[in-house]
Amino acid sequence: MNFAPLLYLVLLVAAFFVFIVRPQRRQMAAHRALVVSLVVGDDVITNAGIFGTIVGLDDAVVRLEIAPGVTIRVARAAVARRAPSPDTAPADAAGAAAEAE
Repeated sequence: MNFAPLLYLVLLVAAFFVFIVRPQRRQMAAHRALVVSLVVGDDVITNAGIFGTIVGLDDAVVRLEIAPGVTIRVARAAVARRAPSPDTAPADAAGAAAEAE
């Protein structure tokens, strides 16, 4: 009896799990941890690319100030990541060249 096709199938399933499922689970766990750790005052970026500062939190809703006096409500899960603060963001080439002079 030839077990080669069965062995290939088992290897394919194992590779799929290692390269696709595990990293996706790790990424989902990291996102859940981020959503739980949000606090008022955090600068964040939503999945839609909107930058804002958190001014209010609820169980499912985040109020973001996107401009002075302009506040929007987004789903808490729609927060993609924390935005880098302006003082730690890398300078662009033009800004770095101007500072060098």
